[in-house]
Amino acid sequence: MVSLQLGGLGNQPEAYDVIIIGGGPAGASAAIYTARADLRTLVIDKGMTAGALGLTEKISNYPGVPGPISGAELTEIMRQQATSFGAEFLTDKVVGVDLQSSPKLVMAGTGSFHTRALILATGSMGRTNIVPGEEALLGRGVSYCATCDGAFFRDQQVAVIGNTDEALEETLFLTKFVESVDLIVPTPTLKARPGLAAEVTEHSTVRVHLGMRLKEILGNGHVDGVRVQPRIGDDAVLPVKGAFVYLQGAKPITDYLGGQLATNDEGCLTVDRDLQTAIPGVFAVGDLLCSHMKQAVIAAADGVIAATGVERYLRGRKEARVDWG
Repeated sequence: MVSLQLGGLGNQPEAYDVIIIGGGPAGASAAIYTARADLRTLVIDKGMTAGALGLTEKISNYPGVPGPISGAELTEIMRQQATSFGAEFLTDKVVGVDLQSSPKLVMAGTGSFHTRALILATGSMGRTNIVPGEEALLGRGVSYCATCDGAFFRDQQVAVIGNTDEALEETLFLTKFVESVDLIVPTPTLKARPGLAAEVTEHSTVRVHLGMRLKEILGNGHVDGVRVQPRIGDDAVLPVKGAFVYLQGAKPITDYLGGQLATNDEGCLTVDRDLQTAIPGVFAVGDLLCSHMKQAVIAAADGVIAATGVERYLRGRKEARVDWG
C-alpha cells in the first residue's frame, strides 16, 4: 500500500488514496484498477440496485460474460473482483463533499472520509420532477437520507417511497427508531435483492404498499401525511410525520457536489481526456458525462481511464503504464 504522510489532521484516520462515489460498472471497474495499483480504495455506494445497471433484468451483450445475466449479478461480479484486489465497499449515501480541502473530504450518512483523489461515478438516475409539497417541506419532515435524519422521528409514523436496495436498506434503518414505516412502492414488485426484500416484507414494523404512486406530501410547516394513488381505486392519505423519498429519474446525480463543479445545460460534468474535472484530483465517469451511449461496457471503460488518470495524478507520472495483464 502507498504510505501517506498527512499533516494537520489531528486524530483523524489516515486518508484513502482514492474514494469512488458510486459502485456501478464505472465505479467498480475503476476500483479494480486503483486497488490493483496498490492505491487504498474506498467505494461508497447507495446499494446494488440504486443504479441503472443494478435494475436491469437481463444483459446478454457484456463482453466476456455469457448471458443472460441480471445487472445486479454483473455488478456483484465486478465488486468481488475489486474486493479481491483490496478495494473496500461501503453501503451509504454521500451527502456532501469538500473538493478544495487537502486531503479532500467526503461526507456520508455514517461518517466522513478523507481522500487524496476522488472519482465521481454516481450516474444519471436523478429526479427531474418533484411532487407537490416536497420542496416546501424539505427539512420539515421530507428527507432523502434516513441514515442522516431517522433519529428525529423516534416513535413516529413515517413513509419511505421507492423500491431499490437503497430504499429498503433505509426502511430497515428507520425501524430502529420509528413506530411504523409505510413503504410506498411505485411498481407491482420490489426491485431490491431478494433477501433484502424478504427481510423488509416480513418486518413487523413495515407495511408494504405495492403498485402505489406518491402524488403529494401534505402538511403546513411540517409533514402531516402523504397522498398516494393505487393502480386501481381512489387516492388515499397515509398519516405520517416523515416522508423519505428514494424515487429515480434520468438526470445526472450531482447534488452532493454543492455547486463546486460547473455543469452544462444537460446537468453533465466537463472533463479532459483523462476524465479529470476542472479541480485537480477529481475525476468523473459514466453517465455523469452525457457524452456517449449508456452502455455498461462503455461506463466500465470510463472507470479504467479515470483510474489510470488517478494513478498518474497521485504518483506524478505524465504517461500511463502499459498493462495488459
